[in-house]
Amino acid sequence: MIKPTPNPPVNEAPPSYEALNTKELNQAVERAPDHHATQTEQKQPKRNGQLFSVCPDINTEALLANASEDLLSISAIAADLADDVDGSRRSVALAISRVAEGAHLLVEQALDHLEEPEMTAILTKKLSRTC
Repeated sequence: MIKPTPNPPVNEAPPSYEALNTKELNQAVERAPDHHATQTEQKQPKRNGQLFSVCPDINTEALLANASEDLLSISAIAADLADDVDGSRRSVALAISRVAEGAHLLVEQALDHLEEPEMTAILTKKLSRTC
């Protein structure tokens, strides 16, 4: 009978896993869990019960600019909501919008004060004390 495929070649070399040094493999296996355990412990940040936090190295102008944008968003959302509801709920939505607009004006005024020379000198002194 004729075979459709030939016999596989005869390989005199031992399989690749037999050529490996088992002592080195065992040492690597023992080191691996310790390596991964220390990496996961280092990545976990400590929390003080806060869901969000602000990086301490962000400058005041950037913080105020972001607060200003957030207040504008709150005001726009509340004003849009006021158009969809009636009665006392409309009054509450409009009040939220007005409070957000007032806080936005305060933040914008603080941003304007940051550009004044006196405020720049005060902030420079404060930064030099902390460094």
